[in-house]
Amino acid sequence: MKYSFLTLITAGVILFASCQSKSQTENATAKDSAGQTSKNATSTGTPVDVSKIKVADAKTILARKQVPILCYHQVRNWKPTDGKVGKDYIVEIQNFKDQMKMLADSGYHTILPDQLYAYLNTGAALPSKPIMLTFDDTDLDQFTIVRPTLDKLGYKAVYFIMTVSIGKKGKFVDYMSKEQIKQLADEGNVIGSHTYDHKNFKKYAGKDWEEQLDKPTKKLEEITGKKMTEFAYPFGLWNAEGIPELKKRGFRMAYQLSTKRDEKDPLFTIRRIIASGYWSPKTLSNSIKNSF
Repeated sequence: MKYSFLTLITAGVILFASCQSKSQTENATAKDSAGQTSKNATSTGTPVDVSKIKVADAKTILARKQVPILCYHQVRNWKPTDGKVGKDYIVEIQNFKDQMKMLADSGYHTILPDQLYAYLNTGAALPSKPIMLTFDDTDLDQFTIVRPTLDKLGYKAVYFIMTVSIGKKGKFVDYMSKEQIKQLADEGNVIGSHTYDHKNFKKYAGKDWEEQLDKPTKKLEEITGKKMTEFAYPFGLWNAEGIPELKKRGFRMAYQLSTKRDEKDPLFTIRRIIASGYWSPKTLSNSIKNSF
């Protein structure tokens, strides 16, 4: 491996600040809002054929109501060694379960990237109160805690994998194995790329494109047997100059955090919000409504 294990430890440290940001054609039976739907809307897990979808112009995409997308990192109980900033990225187990119950009780239905892609480009119908759940950085608790919690609710999610950590045990956190990642994919969840070792996308040059995009893509496709079409920017940081590199490699959508979407490439600057470890289910509910 080109990078030393110290890189993995560094990656574990930055999990506490991981993904932090600096700060109208309709389907015949679909409504004009992502929060409304028709009797023909697809539910989570329903295959969506996106092979013939033509990418809409940016103005059309930006005019559609945004679908709420949550970004999670670690789901575990706080430790005495966890700092104030770190706790923002660590949702305690019972709080996470309560947050998911709140979503289910409130009528939210999880959607996956194919559904979002079809909706943004064609106005295809979505389930009522659609929401996307995303989990970054390959943390083992996403398999041991998140997966069974979502399964009980019939929810599916997107897992953005940082490949340097696969199968490793870190100083601060353990990570998922190849077998666990494949199981998530086989069970109907979506696996996306989150680079090799979380290097800032805005600083890529030269061989970075191969190390941070090409090699991780190949590895994840070998593990899952599925094409990688989704990408999440480390720290939520992106630049317009790098978007053509994502397109060149077959990525279809890319996810930042809460900054403004790019007016030319909104599909590559899709907004998410971090679900804070300090938020109660009620606070999360209010944040979803206020942010999207």
